[in-house]
Amino acid sequence: MTQYVRDIMTAAPVTVGPQTSVAQAARLMRDHDLGAVLVTDDGRLRGLVTDRDLVVRSVAEGVDPEETTVVRACSEDLVTVRPDDELDLAVRLMREHAVRRVPVVDGEHAVGVLSLGDVAMERDPDSALADIAVARPHT
Repeated sequence: MTQYVRDIMTAAPVTVGPQTSVAQAARLMRDHDLGAVLVTDDGRLRGLVTDRDLVVRSVAEGVDPEETTVVRACSEDLVTVRPDDELDLAVRLMREHAVRRVPVVDGEHAVGVLSLGDVAMERDPDSALADIAVARPHT
């Protein structure tokens, strides 16, 4: 049976505007237990910023996280999929581009995110990756 992105994606992703501070994006990730948020402008997908992006592209550069916007830290050249794409296509794209998350778009509008953890839970719920994907973070 064919599976589609819409069947396992995380719908209603957390988004921030391009002028959101790096610090605010980090707090949203913490509060929502996320590794990434989408950057949107007037509802249109502009980028994706991960927790690693925040560290490598801002903290490690010594910039003020309250004054620096997510545009400085986000990836703008994104691989995206549509909700009606077959899951196998999404997995192939993730593998080819070595990405762990892909925004799901309807036209230019973000409608979800598909993560490697989502795929692991669907394809092999007993795998170590699936276990890690659903584990509560250590605080």
